[in-house]
Amino acid sequence: MAKPTPELIAALRKTAKKIQMTAHYQWGHMGSCNCGHLVQEITKLSKAQIHEYAMRTRGGDWSEQALDYCPTSGYLMDQVISIMLEAGMELEDFKHLEKLSDKAVLSRLPEAYKYPRYNHQEDVSRYMFAWADLLEEKLMQQIELPSMDQKEKLLPSEA
Repeated sequence: MAKPTPELIAALRKTAKKIQMTAHYQWGHMGSCNCGHLVQEITKLSKAQIHEYAMRTRGGDWSEQALDYCPTSGYLMDQVISIMLEAGMELEDFKHLEKLSDKAVLSRLPEAYKYPRYNHQEDVSRYMFAWADLLEEKLMQQIELPSMDQKEKLLPSEA
């Protein structure tokens, strides 16, 4: 699962909101699908650029692109994937986001939505919000605040 980074969490929430409100969702288009919308948000590339990069290299969906990923290939699509990995994603996340299939995310969905349709905007948006919440919880668990004893709590003039 993705590393919980503030950048990825914010991008997931912003993307989920955009998907709820846009008519520009097309599951079969590399730049307008589940992964494509998130890639747009993080890389600031257009849907047309993302789709062109994908078709220019080896073709295939996001799962296949991630499976064939090579950070030193020089392919634009591999550069896009590298940016996504730097934001916190893992290669397996592309497959899970494409099919809305990560079990940890699915377990957070309300019972009526446990089986999301991977090509329906409402389900994609709900999944992304749940994923963002899960990552945020993991991030908060990683934060350690220093404990302070009583002396440290006092102001210098009170000691």
